[in-house]
Amino acid sequence: MNQTIAAKLLEWYDRQHRELPWRVAPSDIANGVIPDPYRVWLSEIMLQQTTVEAVKKYFIAFTKRWPTVADLAAADEEEVLKAWAGLGYYSRARNLKKAADMVVRQYGEFPPSQAGLAKLPGVGRYTSAAIAAIAFGEPVAVVDGNVERVITRLMAIETALPAAKALVYKVIEQILPPERPGDFAQGCMDLGATICTPRRPKCILCPLRGDCQGLAAGGPEKFPVKPPRKSKPKRQGAAFVAIRNDGAILLHKRADKGLLAGMSGVPVSDWTARVDGATGADAAPFGAKWVPCGIVSHIFTHFELELHVHRTNSAIMTPKDMWWSKAADLPHEALPTVMKKAIEAAVPNATRKLKP
Repeated sequence: MNQTIAAKLLEWYDRQHRELPWRVAPSDIANGVIPDPYRVWLSEIMLQQTTVEAVKKYFIAFTKRWPTVADLAAADEEEVLKAWAGLGYYSRARNLKKAADMVVRQYGEFPPSQAGLAKLPGVGRYTSAAIAAIAFGEPVAVVDGNVERVITRLMAIETALPAAKALVYKVIEQILPPERPGDFAQGCMDLGATICTPRRPKCILCPLRGDCQGLAAGGPEKFPVKPPRKSKPKRQGAAFVAIRNDGAILLHKRADKGLLAGMSGVPVSDWTARVDGATGADAAPFGAKWVPCGIVSHIFTHFELELHVHRTNSAIMTPKDMWWSKAADLPHEALPTVMKKAIEAAVPNATRKLKP
């Protein structure tokens, strides 16, 4: 049965695989084309907590600007952060630069094993396995959310996540074809993304429908079983948008540690994931006529934020460690999404042309 499942999945993947800018098609691999570890690694880091469609344009822009890991290692971190702006989870960008530096300066090339790859900053169990299997052909289990869904349905695993993950790994290790681990991993991912979807799975089109215990039991959508969802805490704070008479906006670089570390932004009150910040104009970085512009909401991984936005056109000074970003330069600043929202609340359409 296990070999039959792998064969069915690979046959389907050979015919129905998604065309992605970082992927080498199975027919090309069969003709001797070797996946580039740099492109595999870069795509996997970008895909963490981000959709495939959102990543495509960033991946193309990154590889056009920095086509090799050596190019990325030679880049200025500030430029990398600017190019990453809009993808979110900015610690990934900082770890991306650190990992590129480590590969070039310490190893000379990407480590060819999951164990070696796991030593790179920002590379955990899933990412190291994915790179090892896809780029180097190491027969290791690769388990992301799509794979969890496919396997828990296939085997009708009643154990709730995250405890079920150990069972998923065990099943994958039993099914995994050692001669094509990368294609098998990508086949599982594609099946989960296009056929075995969270809602209304297209079971009639699934190559594994005859083996699926969840389908046989009449309830594939109840898998994977998930624990009760915990509500996210809500935080409040303030953002201060100072606008010069030529339309330039006052920005500063955030601290190198903590939330949104190293990114650009407008001044804010002292809110964090754990504590509220002041919401009024009295928390502004300098005295001016501050006018309220409404409230913007933003959802972070661990909390929700309500940001009270204030603006002023009467700033007469440039505080230390801040700078004025002209309208033409603003699209090129390393602004995270929450900062774009704050600026948009004060100056509509100011950030609409942010790249890529």
